[in-house]
Parts: sequence; C-alpha cells; structure tokens
Amino acid sequence: MSDPPIVAGAESRTRSRTPILAALMCTMGLAAMDTTIVSTAIPQIVGDLGGFRLFSWVFSIYLLAQTVTIPIYGKLSDLFGRKPVLTAGTTIFLAGSVACSCAWDMTSLIACRGLQGIGAGAIMATVATLAGDLYPVRERAAIQGWLSSVWGIAAIAGPLLGGALAEYVSWRWIFLINLPIGALSMTLIGIFLHESFERRQPRIDYAGSILVLVAVGLLIFGLLQGGQAWPWMSRPSVIVFALAALCLVVLARVERHAAEPVIPGWLWRRRVLAGSNLATAGLGIAMMSPDAYLPTFSQSVQGLGAIAAGFVLASMSLGWPTASTLSGRLYMRIGFRDTALGGALVIALASVTFTQIPEPQPVWAVVLNQVLLGAGFGLLSTPLLVGVQSVVGWGQRGVVTSANMFSRYLGQSLGVAVFGAIFNATIAGRLADAPLSLAGQLPAHVDDVIGVLHAGQAGPKADAYLRATISLATQHLFVGMAGVAVLMVLVLMTVPRRFSSEGPFTESASGDEHSGA
Repeated sequence: MSDPPIVAGAESRTRSRTPILAALMCTMGLAAMDTTIVSTAIPQIVGDLGGFRLFSWVFSIYLLAQTVTIPIYGKLSDLFGRKPVLTAGTTIFLAGSVACSCAWDMTSLIACRGLQGIGAGAIMATVATLAGDLYPVRERAAIQGWLSSVWGIAAIAGPLLGGALAEYVSWRWIFLINLPIGALSMTLIGIFLHESFERRQPRIDYAGSILVLVAVGLLIFGLLQGGQAWPWMSRPSVIVFALAALCLVVLARVERHAAEPVIPGWLWRRRVLAGSNLATAGLGIAMMSPDAYLPTFSQSVQGLGAIAAGFVLASMSLGWPTASTLSGRLYMRIGFRDTALGGALVIALASVTFTQIPEPQPVWAVVLNQVLLGAGFGLLSTPLLVGVQSVVGWGQRGVVTSANMFSRYLGQSLGVAVFGAIFNATIAGRLADAPLSLAGQLPAHVDDVIGVLHAGQAGPKADAYLRATISLATQHLFVGMAGVAVLMVLVLMTVPRRFSSEGPFTESASGDEHSGA
C-alpha cells in the first residue's frame, strides 16, 4: 500500500492545504487557549462557585484527561482516518466548553473540564499527524513553526482575554468563546479535507485502551498529588504508584497479543523511536521550570505586575516558533538527531546562563534568556516530531505522533513534581537557616511565603530575605533544567545519527518519507 494522498488530486491538494492549515491552527488554538485562559479568572470563578480548595483540579483534570487519551486517539486515527477523529474530538471539546459555562459548583466545573480534556486529547493527537500527512519532510518544520506560534499567541492572549471577560462580561464566556472558533475550524475541515486511504476491518484493542487509561491516569494522578495532597513516601503515594506499575505490566502483556495494539511494542524496541520519545519527555520536564515558576520570580523578585510577568514568560514563545521553522533547513543538512542535539545544548546553555545573570536581574536579560531557551525548545521538539513521522507510513503515523505528544505531556506531569520538590525544598531550607535577627518575621510554612511577601506583612529585611530566597530557588530550578538537558543529550547520543524507515515496524513509506535525515 502506498502512502495515500490526504486530499484527492495533486492540484486540489495544493490549493486546499492553506484553509486546512488555518483550520488546524484554529483547532490547536482551542486546546492551547484553554490551558491559560482560566488562570486570570480564578477570583471570579471561586467567588461564584466556591470550592477554592478544589480549584487546582480545574487545571489538573484537563491535563490528565488530555494526556491519557492521546495514545488512544492516535491509534484510532490510523484505523478510521484523521478527519472523523479530529471532528469527534472537537465536538467533545465544544460540548465540554458549553457544559463548563453552565457549571453550578466547583465539582461540576471540574467534571466538565475533564470532558474538555478528553476532546483536547484528540486535537493534540490528530493536528500534528495531519500536518505530517499534508506536507513533505522539507516543509514540515515551517508548518510546526506555525502551529507552535499558536501556543505563543495563547500564552499572551489567553490570560488577557480571560481576565477581560471575567471582569467585564462573565467568567462563563471564557468557555463560550470556543464555540465560534470551533465552528469555523470544523467547517473548513469538512469542506477542504478529503481523506483517501485503504479501509480495512478495524480490530479495536478495548482491553489495551482501558489499561492505558487506568495505568497512565494513576501515574499522572500520583505525580500531581504527590507532595501536595500527601507526602511522596506516604501510604497513598505508594499505593497509587504500585497500582500504576501493576497496570503497566498487565498492559505490556495484553499489547503483546493484541491484533491492533494501542501502544505497539515496536515503539520501544527501535532506538530511533524510543530515544526520540525519551528526549521529548525530557523536553516536557524542562518546560515546566519556566512555565510554573518564572511568573512567580518575575512578580516576587523583579517586582513586575501579573500581566508584565506573563509577557516575560511569553518571550519564550518568540524563540520557539522561529527556531522550529528554521530547523527544517538544518535537519535536511545535518540530520534530525544532530539538530535535536543542538537544541538540547542550547537549552543547557540558556539554563546555565540564567543562573549567571547578576542580581538584581534586569528584565531585559531575563527576556533574552527566555528567547534563547525557546529557541532550544524549537530546535529540539520539531526535528524529533518530524523525524519519527518520517520513518513510518500513513497507517502508523498516528501512533508514532501520539506517542511523541504523549511523552511530552507525561514529561510535563513529571516536571511539575520534580521542580515543585526542588523549589519547595530550597525555600524550606532557607526558612530553617534564617538569621536569628529575623526570628518571628518570616512565615513558618513554605505555602505562606508568596502571600506574606505580596501582602507586605514582613519588615524590609524579611522581605529582602524572602526575595533572595525565591531568587535562589528559581536558580536551583534552572540548574535542574540544565541537568535534564544533559540527560537529553546522553539519550540522543544513543539514537542513530540518520533516521531510517527500514525495520519491521514500517508497513510502507513513499516519496519524501525516505529522507535519510
């Protein structure tokens, strides 16, 4: 079977790709915006619904539901085509958006956010796969640059739009605004995307799908709750991770005998795929250091407002899509592996450079550092995604793309746990070793540090000590990120320098797939 055209006819394909790309960007924008737009509406939502102690799950359930469903949607897109999976996922996402706007308490909002996350899983798994279907290897880097720019726009526009809607209209509109964007995307997809592939009787791996949901769900749940709801070495933590490990063992046995496994064994037996996915997981871990803690550093140490702090973080989104777009020329010249290696080294350089910025750190220096860090992320992520897509045919592209996306989101969950532990341990150590002259002026618990500092409840010397504490904790995060970058370099060194489509996992590949990059 040859790699089928995604749009019938060569001329039709050329003309139709632009509106389809616009639709993909709109659809990606839905998932990207809903990771940021809720953050600035927290006071209004809690004031209306109550349940502040549960509010963190408004974010966590979205991430969990999205991550656990990505591998399943990837497999379904290989069996039934990208268009029905993307259409169904977008419909579920929009239904979840409407349900969120009608939430009557915090529990119902969390449940509806979970429904949104289930739809977002289909979007994340399918959009990148369609980009691989529509464009040859030489052009995919530029397309990934366009898709990456959506996240940059969402990082800036999401909090601003969410805050404006919550303050001047109603927080419920931060979910209803998804409807016209989703309707436009589905209309463009319905009109311009016409798939043509050899249909066969699908044999759905129900047992594997359920085990993926349970095993990965337990793993991410444990990572999100550990150190927050319970200590890492407590009985609940041990039970959750033990159950996750047991389910993963059973999953491996079930998938070995499944006719159409959700997570095929060849994903982990081939160095080119396993190494790329491990490096992508490292990318996910590294991303969480600035994403989660740089705004706190900007506000608490540099004295910026919430909006200005958001712009500092968003500066990373300037380097990412730019480097992603330019990486195409680089990987066509030196290969996917070496381009990704360059990205990991740039991440290490940016991480170390941040720790060397003299105090008090000027805003412009932090912004430039984030642009460099974003460039490293772009040089790493795009070659790995395009590279794994290039070694398989159409019938397996959904699986390898979703495995790559899943690795990144699983890495993000792990990054939340790792960097949270580093940040809290640094602050706890500084509070314990505080000078006797500050006795009684500092908060007793780590959780109270930000609140005490922003409220101005401590004296000038105590405030200065707390700012220095947060600055040191942030520097430790970037040291940890440099360590993750070094591990990514070591992992990538085990990956073949030239990606090859040869191997038992490839049913077919045609034309540009044999790039040898």
